Amino acid sequence: MSTNASTLHLDQTTFDAETREGVAMIDFWAPWCPPCRAVGPIVDAIAEEYQGRAKVAKVNVDESPRIAGKFGVQSIPTIVFLKDGQEVGRVVGLRPREVLAGALEQLLAA
Repeated sequence: MSTNASTLHLDQTTFDAETREGVAMIDFWAPWCPPCRAVGPIVDAIAEEYQGRAKVAKVNVDESPRIAGKFGVQSIPTIVFLKDGQEVGRVVGLRPREVLAGALEQLLAA
């Protein structure tokens, strides 16, 4: 679990309110998943870099299965990009920081 203050940790009670407006990058993960643990520090670094411009959050699929189900997450890690609460893109599997930050940058520029 991350201790980065820039990374939001969302669950069923906070997800909709936090992602309703603006740009968000959501990491669907689980603590038992080695690729998820590998992408975690990348997500935390992006959260810090984009603080104030985009929300970067994590959703533990074991603790919030309804949110994972709502987005049809079948493999983790899955990173979902949202704009005003609507999915506009996703990346499945472990990807380098440049891929994730690039997708976020494109979304912010749109």
